[in-house]
Amino acid sequence: MRDVLRVAAVQLNSGADKARNIADGIALVEQAAARGATFVALPEVWTYMGPSDANRDMAEPIPGETVERMADVARRERIWLHCGSILERAEGEPRVFNTNVVLDPDGNIVGRYRKIHLFDIDIDGAVSFQESATVAPGDEIVTVDIGGVTLGLAICYDLRFPELFRLLALQGAEIITLPAAFTQYTGKDHWEVLLRARAIENQVFMVAPAEYGKHPGGSTTWGRSMIVDPWGTVLATAADGPGVIVTDCDLNTLERIRREVPSLANRRPGAYLWVEEAVGVH
Repeated sequence: MRDVLRVAAVQLNSGADKARNIADGIALVEQAAARGATFVALPEVWTYMGPSDANRDMAEPIPGETVERMADVARRERIWLHCGSILERAEGEPRVFNTNVVLDPDGNIVGRYRKIHLFDIDIDGAVSFQESATVAPGDEIVTVDIGGVTLGLAICYDLRFPELFRLLALQGAEIITLPAAFTQYTGKDHWEVLLRARAIENQVFMVAPAEYGKHPGGSTTWGRSMIVDPWGTVLATAADGPGVIVTDCDLNTLERIRREVPSLANRRPGAYLWVEEAVGVH
């Protein structure tokens, strides 16, 4: 497994019917496993993509019913399964968390990450969206060992914060997953550019399973699930609509690129102490 990992990213058009979303997701995970993938990743909040005022009702504890069902799939298919992100209900928090769960081939939870960066925007009253109104932010950077390969975890809007990806790389990440529901408006211009940039600057594989199309509540997502290598080469891109992309991630390529362009090794952190507050940035 160390040399080459066959990776799959699932693309979905999830809606407000949680049972149907889960059934569709499981079918595509099984399809990916049938194509030889040993690591499969699902998109962001794939179990429910409906009006946000129902987020709390659709959330569940972790472990809970959805994770248990996905654990059965992981055991049956003998795969490492990244359960995308699901809405997590936690005791003492009135909001929900947007949470990644990673399962091993025995169905055990080996990693959990709560989305750190939340999408809050208000443009002159024309566009307003407050993810933080219903979702609480996480505060932990997470890497997971998947059979000798170090996996870093991030979610959607995190993509715009390069410091998170650099910290994941410094913690040893070789592959970073980014389950997403990127908007069509920004996705058409920024999705591929940012994924390739994060891959190049941190010399990692980026695996980005995404939501696609129109969803109840009025949102439209870009899709174009993508797997990018550490050179910034796009290894696979999903077509419009639900489906699966599968490709091989060669860890020898990663090691060669890090030798040939030793930008991580050439860092000089003592020369740029972190600025806690940036004046004029709002």
